[in-house]
Amino acid sequence: APASRVWVPALDVIEKLDAYLIAVELPGIDPGNIDVSFEQNVLTVRGSRSLGFDLDEKTEVRVHSAERVSGTFERSVRLPEHVDGDTISAESRHGVLFLTVPKAQQARARKIAIKGVEQKRIES
Repeated sequence: APASRVWVPALDVIEKLDAYLIAVELPGIDPGNIDVSFEQNVLTVRGSRSLGFDLDEKTEVRVHSAERVSGTFERSVRLPEHVDGDTISAESRHGVLFLTVPKAQQARARKIAIKGVEQKRIES
């Protein structure tokens, strides 16, 4: 039965030097019906998707094909300790939710100059 299937949106996590980029496929979902939270280094995206038909419970229907899954969903990602949860940004484009989770300043990779050493150009 279609109601017994579980919908788990596809999710990608990519790490850059200064941030984590997360993309969640949420086709057919109004961004206003998506909730994003961040607690104890766990980023959670939850919401629900309906089939979009205006049917009340009294309407008699016969299902000929049911391949789309509807209902609630939740995806969570545990992120490393050193992220800046206060500056997470989210944008919805073409059915994909894009989240940017900046790394905390102390966690970003940086080059350390050595005093008294002239910087040399390395040629390959």
